[in-house]
Amino acid sequence: MIRKKILLIGDFGVGKTSLIRRYVDDTFDDSYLTTIGVKISKKLLELDGTTCELLIWDIEGATPIKHIPESYFKGAAGAIFVGDVDRNETLENVNSHIDRFLSLNPDASYVIAWNKADLLSDEQRREIESFLPAQALLTSAKDDQNVSELFTTLTREMLA
Repeated sequence: MIRKKILLIGDFGVGKTSLIRRYVDDTFDDSYLTTIGVKISKKLLELDGTTCELLIWDIEGATPIKHIPESYFKGAAGAIFVGDVDRNETLENVNSHIDRFLSLNPDASYVIAWNKADLLSDEQRREIESFLPAQALLTSAKDDQNVSELFTTLTREMLA
């Protein structure tokens, strides 16, 4: 069995915890709970004949004044960067989160979740999908949209 540490990184309130709960426990809760520090979940994923144990680090949200401690980044094989499609500033901050993560883990893999897609109209969804970066997926923990695909894509990248 292969074990991989992955991080979910993004601003406060973008849905990192909800994505993890949907993926690990197949549950969703509308109530907002602030993550303090880090919470680690585990999930086994069978992919192309390989069993991978994902150690999923749910890291507290970043702010312009409060950065994620670098010690959390150590040993990570991959990351999911999460932005909220209803809050443009969180999407704009994704690039700085990626730069910081890759400066500490240059060989790591990553994907981007543009989360809370359930809040978009069909027209907004089509517009956003037309300019999504290649490594990004529109996701919704509430509707279970692309959540498994997000983790599978990242795991495939880490194993490549």
